[in-house]
Amino acid sequence: MGVHSAEAIWHGGLKEGKGNISTESGALNAAYSFGSRFEDDKSGTNPEELIGGALAGCFSMFLSSLLEKHGHVPKHIKTEAKVTLGKDETGPLITKIELTTNATVENIEEADFQKHVQDAKQNCPISRALRSIPEVTVTASLSGDE
Repeated sequence: MGVHSAEAIWHGGLKEGKGNISTESGALNAAYSFGSRFEDDKSGTNPEELIGGALAGCFSMFLSSLLEKHGHVPKHIKTEAKVTLGKDETGPLITKIELTTNATVENIEEADFQKHVQDAKQNCPISRALRSIPEVTVTASLSGDE
């Protein structure tokens, strides 16, 4: 399959410091800071946002693969991930991820679609890597052509 890499560089202390996260492909080169992670500063990214994007992308691809294997090539799958950052006695931690998916898939029964959604939720590689998160939910709906 392959090895993929990313890099994070941090300069300074926690609250006043600044960092940059980049990927080997060059597709991502983004600033991050205490403010973009723990406050409402939208000028940079944060690890939780990146985890949400990774899970949404992986889930959508995995669901597409499952549907295709069963004769239902999707026209469109859109997945949003909301990642909740909470804390416990050891510090910050991800407490919940909520996936919301909308797909355009012809000639599929709702029950079959939902079965594939649950399979993708459980078995996409990023879901499997994130199994320590206490709660991961998915709400999925079928729609007309988009």
